[in-house]
Amino acid sequence: MEFDVAIIGGGPGGSTTGTLLKKHNPALRVAIFERETFPRDHVGESQLPGISAVLDEMGAWDKVEAANFPIKLGGTYRWGRSRELWDVMFYPIDKFENQARPAKYEGQRRATAFQVDRAIYDKILLDHAREMGCEVFENTRVTEIEREGDRVAGLKLQNGEKVTARHYVDASGHAGILRRAMGVQVEYPTTLQNIAIWDYWQNADWAVEIGVGGTFIQVMSVGYGWIWFIPLGPTRTSIGLVIPAEYYKQSGRRPAELYEKALKDDDRIANLMRNAVSENKLTTTKDWSFLASRQTGENWMLVGESGGFADPILSAGLTITHAAGREAAFTILELDRGKVDSAWLKKQYGVRQSQRVTNHMRFADYWYTTNEQLTDLKGFIQKIASDNGLDLTPDNAWSWLAQGGFIRDDLSTGTGSFSVQAIRALGEFLSEVPAASPLNSNNVFTLDLKGASWTTLAHYEAGAVSKRDAYERDGKLLPMDGLFDLLIQILQRERTSRGIVDALNQSFEHLRSDPMRRHHVVISALRAWEALVLDGWVAASHDPTQPLLDLSSEYTAVGWNKYAAES
Repeated sequence: MEFDVAIIGGGPGGSTTGTLLKKHNPALRVAIFERETFPRDHVGESQLPGISAVLDEMGAWDKVEAANFPIKLGGTYRWGRSRELWDVMFYPIDKFENQARPAKYEGQRRATAFQVDRAIYDKILLDHAREMGCEVFENTRVTEIEREGDRVAGLKLQNGEKVTARHYVDASGHAGILRRAMGVQVEYPTTLQNIAIWDYWQNADWAVEIGVGGTFIQVMSVGYGWIWFIPLGPTRTSIGLVIPAEYYKQSGRRPAELYEKALKDDDRIANLMRNAVSENKLTTTKDWSFLASRQTGENWMLVGESGGFADPILSAGLTITHAAGREAAFTILELDRGKVDSAWLKKQYGVRQSQRVTNHMRFADYWYTTNEQLTDLKGFIQKIASDNGLDLTPDNAWSWLAQGGFIRDDLSTGTGSFSVQAIRALGEFLSEVPAASPLNSNNVFTLDLKGASWTTLAHYEAGAVSKRDAYERDGKLLPMDGLFDLLIQILQRERTSRGIVDALNQSFEHLRSDPMRRHHVVISALRAWEALVLDGWVAASHDPTQPLLDLSSEYTAVGWNKYAAES
């Protein structure tokens, strides 16, 4: 039982890591040890669009699409200050075209996600890893981690066999088998200590049907917690209740009683369930947000929930896990090549995973503090705000969200898995994030790199990890690549909105023959420009003698095109 890489856990984290290792180096001996036999139910069914790109890179997207899972176009919420329903959309409903399924990963499907039955989804991915050449051992429990200092010396299995490898990956989820054995401390940086109670139901109605297979998840505040309603297929639905552990203790009720009460308390959910039949699989678990104090050791790495967990309100769990599995695989491949400093590779991996979890915790905290309907949890909500120094004024809320930076090292903009645009749209409903864009109200933009130092970031692509130059200041990063690099070059010679737009249009001239591509690049440029302002790399001001850039709040680039035409 000697391998190059031994992975504990056959869920999406382990499958992603194993698949991408074998894709980019088929000669590697990769083993996955899973304590259960798939299929098996698992919570965490709602995805974000970023996962689809990873599935495509793994070569598994077509298999997942063929399973006919509902297409997630967003979510419907009852949250915040109002009892009215509101939607968060990944893709505009009125632009979503009817397509026969299974479809390809192209066009509108690049902007959507899946709602997956984890029993089916996890088996698809584990079988795919096996087909890629991973040696998969199901119904095989790792009972002991042999260690020598910070080095894993081997694994002992329940049948007495010993496993040795050059690299070890802990993808065992909350169990954190390797993490615990290596003595890695866990931090609980948030007040959010919730429990989840859920069951699966047959024949519940979908709240909305969009095109062929498209729908929204439902997230409904019920005053003492919230309900999720996630269609997993034509007939099966996951319905769960999330409540603070303290509320559960004080209620004096059993989980089944609290669950039954919540489903009756919300009229919308009760109506969708009028014909539903329970599968009688009621399950509970603790959803305590936590973060491991480190993500790597001498010859081991943590992937997904073994390294940290953020509250499920943002549906981020699988996104964090798939991203970590991908980056762990690329890091191991690069370590084997020996051309990049190993300490730097591990540091970059650890920082990315920790920041990813921390940003989602921060955003989840903010979501809870903005829900005035959680009447039974006022003390709890106030403690979240107090612990984070958040007084909920619009400016302070925006600043608090942005402490981790709106520019991420993967060249995207936003916090958690939400873009700046999405956060602004949410502000309309959460009532705390200012809706105005600094690009609309200002027309002079001055580059400010004072006090910034030069650093390098990891870039993960095509099975490799390369170095990317960046500025760093006050914990915030500015990657000097892509649109950010282009904008910095322009801002070194232009300061007015008109001058910046003219320069960008000239840079995009070669895309005029491809309107869809140009539209996408224009939107990305606007978000990058705005993120530069929000993160303090560019100072924005208003000169009454200069015209303003009139952008639509939806970022349709109509204002951009009008402005460009006038100039």
